[in-house]
Amino acid sequence: MNGTEQVWLVRYSEIFLKSEPVRREWEKTLIRNIRRVLPGAKARRERGRIWLAGEVDPEVLRNVFGVVSFSLCDVVPLEGLPAGLLAFCDGHGITEAATFALRIRRVGKHPFTSRDLAERLGDLVCAEYPHLQVDLDDPEREIFIEVRDGTCYLFDRKIPAVGGIPLGVEGTLVALVSGGIDSPVAAYLMMKRGCRIVPLYVGLEGYLDETNLARTKATVEALRRYQPDIELLVVEDGYLARARRALEEWGEERYTCLLCKRRMYRIAAEVAGRTGAKGFVTGESMGQVASQTLDNLAVLTDAAAIPVYRPLIAFDKEDVVRLAREIGTFDASIAPAGGCRAVPARPSTAARIEAVRALEEAVGDAGDVGVLPIQVPE
Repeated sequence: MNGTEQVWLVRYSEIFLKSEPVRREWEKTLIRNIRRVLPGAKARRERGRIWLAGEVDPEVLRNVFGVVSFSLCDVVPLEGLPAGLLAFCDGHGITEAATFALRIRRVGKHPFTSRDLAERLGDLVCAEYPHLQVDLDDPEREIFIEVRDGTCYLFDRKIPAVGGIPLGVEGTLVALVSGGIDSPVAAYLMMKRGCRIVPLYVGLEGYLDETNLARTKATVEALRRYQPDIELLVVEDGYLARARRALEEWGEERYTCLLCKRRMYRIAAEVAGRTGAKGFVTGESMGQVASQTLDNLAVLTDAAAIPVYRPLIAFDKEDVVRLAREIGTFDASIAPAGGCRAVPARPSTAARIEAVRALEEAVGDAGDVGVLPIQVPE
C-alpha cells in the first residue's frame, strides 16, 4: 500500500444484547478465541468493536464463532480525513465507478453531525473526480467511514463471517457423530451457539467397519476449522451384538435400532459426566428414519439421563445438505462407507416404552456403560 496504517475492524452482534458484565466476559472470550487461531494478531477492544493488527488471515478469521463480519481499514487522524479519503479513493479503485455513497458512523463528541461530514466529504470527492455522482440508494461503490473520537477508519468492504456467539461461553456438549451428513451439521449448529463439542463415535462391534470410522474422522476434521482443538473420542461397544442375537431369537428384531440408540445415549451421558459436558447433541430429524418418529424419539429420550439437543429436529433433508455444503462437511460425509448391518428389514416406527424397557431388561446390561474403556481427551 502507500504506507497508511491499516487495522482490521471486527464486528459482533448478539454480544450487544447482554448485560455489561456478561458482555465484557464474552468479548474477552471472543478475543481469546481469535488469538488462539491467529497468534500473530494483536487485539484491542472498544465497546461494540474489536480491532486487530499484525498477522491476520481472513480465511481463518471468518470461521471464528461470534464474528459477524470484518473489514480491513485505513487509519487516518480526524484532521487528515479529507486527504486520507482522496488517497483511499485512488488506492481502492473508487474512481473507476460512476456513482458512490459515503456511509458515516460517529462515536464520541464532535462539532459536526454525521450528515454534515458526509455532505462536506461528498462535495470534496465530487470536486476531485467530476465524473463521480452521489447515489445514496444504489451506488456502484460505497465508502464507509467510522469516526471514533479523533481517529477515522475507512473501508469499502464487509467480509461476512460465521456469526453466532463465542465458542465456549455456553459450556461443553458431547456430540454423537456417525460420519453421515446430519450429525456434523448438528454439532456445528451447537458450536455456533457457544458450545464446545466433544465428538463421540460409538463403534458397533460386528456391524460397522473401518470405513465408517474413517468417514467420521474426516467429518470431524472438517469441523476443526471452527474448533481447532476438537478431538474425536471412539468407544467400541459389543452390546449391540448381544442384543441383536437375543432379539432375533425372540422374533423382536424390529426393536434393534431403538435398543442400540438408547445404549448410545447412555454412553454419551457417561462421557458427558467425565468431560463436564452439560448434555449431548444428535443429528436426529423428525420423521427422517424409523427411529426418529415422534413416538420413537420419546422412547429414545427416556434413556437420556442428561439433556439431549436435536438442532435439526424440524429441518428438511435439503436444508441439512445445504448447510453441510456451506460449512465444508458434505464431501467427507458422502465418502464411500459401509452401512450398519444390524438395521432390520421392518423396524418399529411406534414402539411402546414398556415393551422396550422389558426387552432391555431381558437382554441385560443396557445401562452398564461405566465398565467401557472410555478415555476422554484432556
